[in-house]
Amino acid sequence: MSNKFDRSNYPKQEPEMLVVGDRWTWRRDDLANTYDPSLYSLTYEFHRDQGGGGSHTFTLTATEADSNYFIEIASSTTASYTKDEYMWDAYITRTSDSQRIRVDYGRSELVDNLASTTADLRSHAKKVLDAIEAVIENRASMDQSSMSIAGRSLSRMTIDELLQFRDRYKAEYLREVKKDRVRNKKPSGNEILVSFGKKTYYDNITDLK
Repeated sequence: MSNKFDRSNYPKQEPEMLVVGDRWTWRRDDLANTYDPSLYSLTYEFHRDQGGGGSHTFTLTATEADSNYFIEIASSTTASYTKDEYMWDAYITRTSDSQRIRVDYGRSELVDNLASTTADLRSHAKKVLDAIEAVIENRASMDQSSMSIAGRSLSRMTIDELLQFRDRYKAEYLREVKKDRVRNKKPSGNEILVSFGKKTYYDNITDLK
């Protein structure tokens, strides 16, 4: 594993996921090759994606060193940010006259830090799935029983309806799990490991139960 505090090992693009309260780092070699850091500067404007609009939330300024652009944001700074989906724009500003152009854009998700949060980190799909299963098993809390799907509370649904929604939300939750496993470079769960001597192969299966 490479040392993530070493600039040479920083990601060369903006991460899709950023942990609130952790140190954020990446580098933009490609921009430095075009825009000499001694003559230009690099900044990011992050907007929280809310209700299809989004409001300006925070600005990141790159460090210019070793003829390159490095984003290095301290843990104490990111701890004040709010978890959510964010849109961002990257800007290059010409030092001589402060003229600015947008050179890149994208999205990143800010997520809770497991070391410090007390929030319920389950996704919406997992919360609904847990509530449905609790109602089916007659152990649901008042909040779980009153949870609604399509305007109807779980407590008023028939068993057949509950089973139908359970299958739907279970499939959604399993897709989330598979996505996380792929992100972590682990088998998605749609594969069976088959070993032959020292080699391991993956046989695809069509469904994840």
